[in-house]
Amino acid sequence: MELTLPGGPACEHATEVATAYSSPSLLNHSLRVYAWAVALGGVHHVDFDPELLFVAAMLHDVGLAAVFDSHTEPFEVAGGHVGWVFAAGAGWPPQRRARLAEVIVRHMQAEVDPAEDPEGFLLSRAAAADIAGRDVADLPADFRAEVLERYPRLDLVTEFLRCFGDQAARKPQSLAAAAMRNDLATRMAANPLEGRTVTG
Repeated sequence: MELTLPGGPACEHATEVATAYSSPSLLNHSLRVYAWAVALGGVHHVDFDPELLFVAAMLHDVGLAAVFDSHTEPFEVAGGHVGWVFAAGAGWPPQRRARLAEVIVRHMQAEVDPAEDPEGFLLSRAAAADIAGRDVADLPADFRAEVLERYPRLDLVTEFLRCFGDQAARKPQSLAAAAMRNDLATRMAANPLEGRTVTG
């Protein structure tokens, strides 16, 4: 399969925001997450809204940026609020703004019902694949290789663990803290994508 990024002002501006507020590692992570989400949509036969999914992928970790970080809310909830504000500025109607926020928040959930929220399901599964290697074998091997070459992982493991460790220390009830308690570091190190293993 071939990766094609959706066009249009909202997608272009979401990329601009992610580029401005994310490190190179997290920016590439967001782009890979969209790629994996598209591929998983084909695998699981899930129809989705490409614009909504792309904007959510580009903004799903924006709550980790220092300027958007909340000391009271989990980063995904803070990111959902940023997404709502972004969507309002983009002229999206209230219901679509709420959907964007909902998809961003749900990316941290282990299970999302694809019938209820196809974009949330795909974003959650794609983020889990890129971070912890969940169901990586479902992604076509040649497509994995293409995406990893186009958007290299750089120092994602080090940076992501630092961000999640900080979230866990300040917000022990958050899903980020639960991930750290569930040995996220080991799972990230064992991720086939991190080792550039693209077969099978």
